[in-house]
Amino acid sequence: MRFGIIGGTGFYTMGGEAQQRLVETDYGAIAVDVILLAGQEVAFVARHGREHTAPPHMINYRGIVAALRSLGVSRILASAAVGTLNPVMQPGDFALPDQFLDFTRGRPGTFFDGAKGEVRHTDMTVPYCPQLRQELQRAGDFLGDALHAAAVYVCTEGPRFETPAEIEMFRRLDGDLVGMTGVPEASLAREAGICYASLAVITNWAAGLAESPIRHSDVSAQMKQQVATVQRVFAGVIESWHDRPCPNCSRDASGGA
Repeated sequence: MRFGIIGGTGFYTMGGEAQQRLVETDYGAIAVDVILLAGQEVAFVARHGREHTAPPHMINYRGIVAALRSLGVSRILASAAVGTLNPVMQPGDFALPDQFLDFTRGRPGTFFDGAKGEVRHTDMTVPYCPQLRQELQRAGDFLGDALHAAAVYVCTEGPRFETPAEIEMFRRLDGDLVGMTGVPEASLAREAGICYASLAVITNWAAGLAESPIRHSDVSAQMKQQVATVQRVFAGVIESWHDRPCPNCSRDASGGA
C-alpha cells in the first residue's frame, strides 16, 4: 500500500466504499479505512477520529504514523484546516507548507525517546517532501492563484484558539498560517522514513485579524465546503504518481515506528 491520507477537521472520508480496519501498534489501535483509488489500495485515517472525538493535543500522532507504516505506506498526504496571518493568503485559499514553527508543549513528539533503547536526532531542514509538494501543486493547478506554493505553518498546542498577541508574535516570526495538528505529524513521518506533505485549507482569519470571534463550528463548516476540492487534488496526485527514490525523506529512516 503506497499512499496514506490523513484527513483533518471536516474531512473524515475519501468517499466510496471502504474496508474498515483496526490496526494495532505499540501506541494503541488505529482505525483505518482502506479504499480503492486509481486501481490501488489507499489507507485513510481521520486524524480526530471519525466523529471528531480527539482534540489536537490528544491525537495519537505516533499511533497514526506507525499504523500507516505497518500497512506499507511510504507517502502521506495530509489535510489541515488553518487560520491565516498573511493578507496574501485569504480564507478560501489553499497553501502547501514548506516550513513550520513548533509551539506545541505536551504531546509526545518522537519515536526515539529512549524507551526502546534508541535516541535519534532527525534532520528537518526540509520538513515536507519536495516530491509530494511538487505533485500537489501540479494536481492543484486548476486552483490558479488560490493555491499558494509555499507557506510557514505555525503549530500551537490547542485546543483553544490563539490570542491576538500570539498571532502578532507569529506574524513577526514570518508565520503565514496557524493550526494545531501539523506537528509532530510531519516530524514523526520523517522519523519513520515516510514522505509527507500537507494541503492547508485556509478557513478563517487568525485572532485579532478576524472581524468576529473564531468558532470551531465555523471552521468546520468552511472546511466541509472544500472537502471535494481536497479529495480531487489528492486523487490527482495518486492517479498520476510514478515511483522514484526520495533522498530527502528516507535518509534518517531506521524502522523507528
